[in-house]
Amino acid sequence: MKIAVFAGDGIGPEVTAQALRVLDALPIKVSLLEGDVGGVAYKRHGHPLPEETLVAAREADAILFGAVGDFDCDHLERHLRPEQAILGLRSELGLFANLRPAKVFPGLEHHSALKPEIAGAIDLLIVRELNGDVYFGEKGTRTTADGLREGYDIMSYDESEVRRIAIAGFEAARKRRGMLCSVDKANVLETSQLWRDVVIETHKDYADIELSHMYVDNAAMQLVKSPGQFDVVVTGNLFGDILSDQASMCVGSIGLLASASLGERQTEYGTFGLYEPIHGSAPDIAGRGIANPMATILSLAELLRHSLGQEALAAQVEAAVAGTLADGVMGGDLGGSAGTAEIGDAVLARL
Repeated sequence: MKIAVFAGDGIGPEVTAQALRVLDALPIKVSLLEGDVGGVAYKRHGHPLPEETLVAAREADAILFGAVGDFDCDHLERHLRPEQAILGLRSELGLFANLRPAKVFPGLEHHSALKPEIAGAIDLLIVRELNGDVYFGEKGTRTTADGLREGYDIMSYDESEVRRIAIAGFEAARKRRGMLCSVDKANVLETSQLWRDVVIETHKDYADIELSHMYVDNAAMQLVKSPGQFDVVVTGNLFGDILSDQASMCVGSIGLLASASLGERQTEYGTFGLYEPIHGSAPDIAGRGIANPMATILSLAELLRHSLGQEALAAQVEAAVAGTLADGVMGGDLGGSAGTAEIGDAVLARL
């Protein structure tokens, strides 16, 4: 089993190191392929996603990704900025479905910004489309007839792109509680009207799944008001980016949420994918040894589950994280004082 490890910028190397300690403790044999991404890649190779990194990604059965983002690179042209590394990997590798689970760990309800009884009901999965929308549409700046600067970003989806992410959402719902909520803005956007139409068409093949629709502004409100109503949410790239970060704070900390980005490619062991914590590179705390590595460790669990076919080991890693939290070993994001390595030690002890 080959795992490509792209630690990236900021706290990426710190949290990734703890996940690799957990991987090393598991009874499976893997080989690691390392590569540079983001700001560190630009500084070493002149590009945030060097060709040698892409080669390693294509050779691997899965990718464990840290984070990208570097204030030193904010002045660069957009195509050279660190964030282009993750966008490029998603596009080049056909990773169109981002799975972001959000669930409150027992005993952590009071860390949520919501009332404990509301937060405790959160157990949802956001399925976000990754390869379309305004992130990949035509974009640029121009001058209007009045001589004003104008920026534009085109949102678009074709029906095949919507159908494949809808299928991913329905399939995920089948493995959970059988409910899928499709989030769009069909009352305003033509792109969203097509989205809704195709999701309804696709539902004909999934009559066992309860399908509902919700406008994105209402979905944002409902995530705060009554998040327990959601099982699986499927939505576009822009809306999914925003709602998944909102869901993380409903849970209590962005430092606890993992993600899996999957495509159609199958390997000998499972579905090829890229796995990363949803937090950023946090350059303000990089190098201080205080970043919470749990989201990265939980991302490793998702890697074991989806790409390596190791469901039992994935469950053991998740149980070790839950046990560590139950023991009160928490980072500063949860009001605790445990450092990055200390949290890694505790997870390993539980494992």
